[in-house]
Amino acid sequence: MILSQTNCKQIFKNAYENRYTWPKSFKGYKGKCIYLSKNEKIEGNFIVGKNFKPEIKNISNDQIVKIIASQLFEVVIHRVRKSFDDIHSKNDFRLETNTENGIQMIVTGKNEGDKYRVKDGSINMVYRRMHGVVIEIYVEKFIDTKKGLLSKKYSSIQLDEKTLKPISERLYYDDEFLNIGNDFWVLSSRTINYLDQSKEEKQSRFLFEEISLLD
Repeated sequence: MILSQTNCKQIFKNAYENRYTWPKSFKGYKGKCIYLSKNEKIEGNFIVGKNFKPEIKNISNDQIVKIIASQLFEVVIHRVRKSFDDIHSKNDFRLETNTENGIQMIVTGKNEGDKYRVKDGSINMVYRRMHGVVIEIYVEKFIDTKKGLLSKKYSSIQLDEKTLKPISERLYYDDEFLNIGNDFWVLSSRTINYLDQSKEEKQSRFLFEEISLLD
């Protein structure tokens, strides 16, 4: 199958627009947050305002506050509704490979060197250069909200942009989402598994409960 540059861009655009994003009426939400690891359980509260910035309350450990906030922010930032043209109008997409895993394309233009892979209308691989680091993500499973797709099970690793050698552990994510009304889907739990530098298995869990929309 031969795919033109135009076809690749349209294929990616269709998949981009098939992602789940929050309606523009989003005003924010709040709830209880719980951090679980092998040795500890820490509980607090959180608020995600209409500016999409998470705020963690009632936790005194600054490191844990940052960890919980970063997990929420990673999810929240992808719920912001931005048009394809706003993000990719200065990019073109060229076919790199076409396999049973999907159509992999390389970006030319503004985001030169980035790569994406699309299969069955979903983006199942992301390879993005950001501030001297390459973020590589492979998605294994999606949730279909009927309003768009959410990544449920996936892995992520950071690579050195020049050498492409790993500069982080490969993290394996398993996310659960909850529809809290009017098709507002939010993260209800996240489990992260990885091997530390000693090759010991580690796990962190984040629970988000008692969730409600802000007025």
